[in-house]
Amino acid sequence: MAERRVAIIGCGQLAQMMAQEGRSLGITFSFVALGEESTVCVQDLGEVVRVGDSPDAGSLYRELGCPEVITTEREDVPPGLLRALQEFCPVYPQADAVEKTQHRLREKLALLESGVPVAPFLPAENYHDVCAAIGYLGYPAFIKACESGYDGKNQWRVDSVAQLEQLRDELAPGSYVVEKGVPFSREVSIVGVRSASGETRSYPLTENRHENGTLLVSRAPAADGNGELETAQRYLATLLDDWDYVGVLTMECFVTRSGILVNELAPRVHNSGHWTLAGAPVSQFANHLRAILGMPLGDTTCAQPAAMVNMLGVDTIPRTPNEGVWLYGKRRRPGRKLGHVIMLDESTESLDRRVEEVLAELYTSDTPERSANA
Repeated sequence: MAERRVAIIGCGQLAQMMAQEGRSLGITFSFVALGEESTVCVQDLGEVVRVGDSPDAGSLYRELGCPEVITTEREDVPPGLLRALQEFCPVYPQADAVEKTQHRLREKLALLESGVPVAPFLPAENYHDVCAAIGYLGYPAFIKACESGYDGKNQWRVDSVAQLEQLRDELAPGSYVVEKGVPFSREVSIVGVRSASGETRSYPLTENRHENGTLLVSRAPAADGNGELETAQRYLATLLDDWDYVGVLTMECFVTRSGILVNELAPRVHNSGHWTLAGAPVSQFANHLRAILGMPLGDTTCAQPAAMVNMLGVDTIPRTPNEGVWLYGKRRRPGRKLGHVIMLDESTESLDRRVEEVLAELYTSDTPERSANA
């Protein structure tokens, strides 16, 4: 198989797993470390080029080994850098898509423009605006910073005037989205992929369990009692086509009485799709690489129930039977994503029991790490 070269912007666990999955495809990798970013996850997986705030795109491209295509494992990448690199080779996902998903208000407006429903919301720029928005939307409400908000960070739930008043000094002038709290029965996500030729596939709907805003458990395939899978597939396919998107795109949703509402998007491989490493014939990481390199997409089916448990602040290897433990090589820190466990089973009931056994092994009563944010 002829060698192909891909450069990845970012050096975290997503880049690590992408490179590991790319070996069988004959791909050589190089990586961009932004600022002081740690490179421990991609150690020995390829050349690493560290850049500052204003790198020269041409020099960077050459230092990366003149890759065939450049991709990213993270959302907080300067769109200007992506556009500059496009002068030398294709960059997927495209800068426009990354820019939309970096900012909650831009993202929500882009979703609505494509006819994809979201929870009622209003923009805000300061505490006064937030109060006015909640006065219109009502309680409960969620205040979310438009930028730098993930895994529960820079997000606040308010259920009363008293709670809102406590945030007066915390909500500095900036860009916020205030969302109406919508009752939902569960949180689900769907991982889709589109190639440059327009070929599109998606993985089964995944049900997600969060704790303090951080993903703890994903199970696939999620129950599909009211056509949620078909609806999610339609919404995702619409976005992939409207944006002429190339690569993996993940859509996180709430299941409500009136149907699916989209919560947010991730223009990359995603934590809730890690189960595909053992639970699907072709993982999300391999399909992302296939898509950006113009290769035929692989099988995304799920033959039996699968589950993934995140290892948040813990790196104990569970004794409960599993399909594999992925450790990222990162230093322990409370709540930090250090790895994950994947399990498969013939029955959902048996799988659920094993998930709870793994959780009990990882998070004992004297292990406080689980309650912290990643």
